[in-house]
Amino acid sequence: MPVLLRTSSDLSGPQSYDVWLSVSGTDVPLARTRALPQAARRLEEAFGAIGDTWQELGRHMGNVPGGRLAHTPTAGSYGSDFGLMLAWSRLVAGLAKEGQTTLVVCDDPWLFRQLAVLPEVNPGKSPGLWFPGLRLFLRGLLARFAVTVRVMASSVMLSGQRRTLGQAQSAILAYGHPASTADGYDAYFGGLMGDIPALARALHTDCRAGRAKALVGDGRTGSLHAFGNPLFALALVFTRWRPGPEDLAGSYGWLVRRAAARENGGGGPAMTRWQIHCQNRWLRSAYPRVVAWPWENHAWERAFCRTARTLGVRTAGYQHAVIGPHQFNFSPASNPDGLDSLPDTIICNGPAYRSQLARLGIPESRLVIGGAFRLSAPEGGHFDAEGPVYVALSAIPGVTREMMAAVGSLAEKGWRFLIKDHPMYPFAFPETGAMKRTANTVPQQAGISAVLYATGTPGLEGLFAGVPSFRLLPRHAIALDIMPDGVAAAPVTAESLEGALKTASEPQPVSFDEIMAPVDLDLWRRTLDPPPRNDF
Repeated sequence: MPVLLRTSSDLSGPQSYDVWLSVSGTDVPLARTRALPQAARRLEEAFGAIGDTWQELGRHMGNVPGGRLAHTPTAGSYGSDFGLMLAWSRLVAGLAKEGQTTLVVCDDPWLFRQLAVLPEVNPGKSPGLWFPGLRLFLRGLLARFAVTVRVMASSVMLSGQRRTLGQAQSAILAYGHPASTADGYDAYFGGLMGDIPALARALHTDCRAGRAKALVGDGRTGSLHAFGNPLFALALVFTRWRPGPEDLAGSYGWLVRRAAARENGGGGPAMTRWQIHCQNRWLRSAYPRVVAWPWENHAWERAFCRTARTLGVRTAGYQHAVIGPHQFNFSPASNPDGLDSLPDTIICNGPAYRSQLARLGIPESRLVIGGAFRLSAPEGGHFDAEGPVYVALSAIPGVTREMMAAVGSLAEKGWRFLIKDHPMYPFAFPETGAMKRTANTVPQQAGISAVLYATGTPGLEGLFAGVPSFRLLPRHAIALDIMPDGVAAAPVTAESLEGALKTASEPQPVSFDEIMAPVDLDLWRRTLDPPPRNDF
């Protein structure tokens, strides 16, 4: 058999296989010299090929009870690892067709069972399923109880903010980002509230009560928690995603079971339901003319668009984030109702990403360019061939740990690094002479020899600044490629990183204007400060 599927406690002897591959984070004490060559690259290639499959499955999964509350049906690559599981399945199916014998080691009970039914796969004893399932069930029950208590308290504590938002006729709906301030400055929308005096700011319910209180100093900011009914919160304890029989019996049924167990093992569906409850009550109470928010086509956003459309509230989704080839959730293909759950207008941060959205199937008539609040054209002086390597840590803890292990081994060889935490997910590490922490972003940092990142925009910022940029490919995850067409950071693995740094040279900067655009305040004013609606 070309593929021997085993758990880490039931390994085949070294004489029975040619190469080995560990999937889904399973640690194995096997010789690295016999590891499958280019495994990280092959995993990424597999991930790039499963987008259509995930979107089609998501469209069906979103039509069952709780399906519109979960991350997996939206094909969200950051919120769900379902796509990663599809990629592992595709990769192993390909290995089964090759001439060499591959030992695949997998301790994940759901993924193991999915791989076991593939042609030309010889499975060993399956890992136990009962205990992991029970653990996730109990964990989810506790998480939903915690969510219920927290949002009930938040709705009471912040009830006074209802008056502020209840009178809003034009608003931005934003997250409680650490960089946002009480004077109205917002990490997603910059100083827009200062430019449009009538604009209010509604805070998403993922913004905790303490943070919400800290952001209301401008008198125009309020939390959506204020519109929640504490009694409704009691139902959150029972909120779960229950996939339909067709999804469970389909070709990827074990992966659907896994996704549901993991999502129901946390408070995600409950929080999404609470957000939808609060935003619906706000829309029906304040009845604003127009609302804009940082748009990524998540479940709560799709619900927001549907409710707003029935009420005649205009919606403007701000494509604040980067997209690239791996962020499948931006496509309407996974929406059960297609274009109906997209905003009326999508304001893009630049021409390159507008083109990507158009190719994903969004009508060009809905796409306009409003510019980038969070990125700006860098000035010169960033590159220094003798400077330290700038390391931007990921929002994914496992990827960050792999990055730190890679740079830690190179630091012992004399390489110097400046390490920047992800703003939402700080990572503790001891500073040394070779590994120092920095609070500067790439545009704020001078004298660096390279940029190493895995996810997010630092690589793009490095290319704008004329600094060689490298995207780390993790062994057991996907470093989402967010680059627009025609732009790429060099992919590296932990093993190839040192060689890439040694041969790095100053590149020609990528043109900022071809990718992003400056903020168009006139467009934002026309969008968010429209004439009064004629309701009679």
